[in-house]
Amino acid sequence: MSPLPDNSRHPTSRRPCLTAVLRMARLRPTRQRVALAELLYGGGHRHVSAEQLHGEAVDAGVPVSLATVYNTLHQFQNAGLLREITVDAARSYFDTNTSDHHHFFIEDEERVMDIPSNSIEVRNLPRAPRGMEVTHVDVIVRVRRN
Repeated sequence: MSPLPDNSRHPTSRRPCLTAVLRMARLRPTRQRVALAELLYGGGHRHVSAEQLHGEAVDAGVPVSLATVYNTLHQFQNAGLLREITVDAARSYFDTNTSDHHHFFIEDEERVMDIPSNSIEVRNLPRAPRGMEVTHVDVIVRVRRN
């Protein structure tokens, strides 16, 4: 689940909550970070690319560059507020649900969708190299309309 509580029904209480969450994650709650967090977490669980979020920010009148959006998404990920889903070398999506789960990638739509957590069983993982640990396993199942 998302590390942020769902206050979408109470938009006036959202900004102080997001500011507190950013501070707890040791991120300074700048105007741009808070505005991007409002866009990310304002509508419940979602998967978003940097380009999609940048477009939403522009539409909402948030003055932010695409580079700042990328940096902010990676800062949120490093703080545990987002999970990155790398579809291929050129495409990543960011998931507001940080729990262990897997994804479908709908190729025709360039869209990511959750796979129910009990639908896939990963077994017989190799041991991690000496001095390392497995942090999580990502399974991405690519699908397209027939």
